[in-house]
Amino acid sequence: MASSRTKITEIVTGLAMLGFPSVDRALAVRPDWLLNVTDDEYDLLSDELTLGDSAAEFATAWEHGKRFLESNDGLRGRVPDRVEWQGPGRPPGYDQIPADLRVDHVYLISCKYGSDILFNVSPSHVFDRLLAERRGDRTDWFIEIAPEAYQDLYQSSITATELDGMPECVTNLDGESRLRLKDALPTRGAWPDELTSPYRDFVNAVSVATAHRWKDNLVDKADQELMLWRLLRFQPAPYFVLGASSDGTPLRFRVGTPSDFRRQFSIRAFDVWADAMGQPMVRWRAELHGASKPIEGHIEVRWSRGRFGGVPEAKVYLDTPHHEVANYTPID
Repeated sequence: MASSRTKITEIVTGLAMLGFPSVDRALAVRPDWLLNVTDDEYDLLSDELTLGDSAAEFATAWEHGKRFLESNDGLRGRVPDRVEWQGPGRPPGYDQIPADLRVDHVYLISCKYGSDILFNVSPSHVFDRLLAERRGDRTDWFIEIAPEAYQDLYQSSITATELDGMPECVTNLDGESRLRLKDALPTRGAWPDELTSPYRDFVNAVSVATAHRWKDNLVDKADQELMLWRLLRFQPAPYFVLGASSDGTPLRFRVGTPSDFRRQFSIRAFDVWADAMGQPMVRWRAELHGASKPIEGHIEVRWSRGRFGGVPEAKVYLDTPHHEVANYTPID
């Protein structure tokens, strides 16, 4: 279910595009040409507005919607006939554009707040399939990429926690044994002193092996170009992002298509390298002909449910400020 914050940022952005003089008036009217919003959700927004704890979110979302209504890159002052909120459900698997609002069947808008994460997917999806084909992965990336270091960390953890009845090999961990080990270790922060060295060796092994694996799958410029397009979520149709970065900076930009990218830029170099900083990590950097600054990011590979809990996941981050990213065009 979508959080209250998500509903505020998405629905209020859509309301502001409809030409109302204020958010109070828009919530009073409850326009039926903003589709897929229920009375319960309008009640929630009215209560949150009265409470006042989310005043900043209301103000930012309203300003985003007004700017898009007035912008030459957006609606150019023409009030739309319909705005569709995509709602709290996940889009179908073939829906590749991260759109939260659809305006007059044409404009696709993503409302992204407080996160610089581009993707949260399986490591195989990023490093092996290069974000081209998404499917359910239950493979333990740590076992596949660094089995010896993972086994050493596991055995050291069993010894340190003095757990009985655990599998001898990390490959035999099941849900119950993972939970036992996870609960026996500190939830966050530094590992116990006796596990510092094996954990450091594990982090280094996973980071280096993952970087090599990814680099081996990016052997030519065509592969690197496709990888960059997918990392930056370029799609066959342009769409807009209206939101805020993790530091609160407002974001209002249009994401161009691969064709838009090729008209202005080309790959000079796409580099990846291991950077073990407390957890397995791979950094990436794209240098472009036609751009004065590179595009940089990093990928953290971690357990999905805490230490030894669940299969690993890959969190893909964009480190370059959005307004400096090639093919991300700020709207006026």
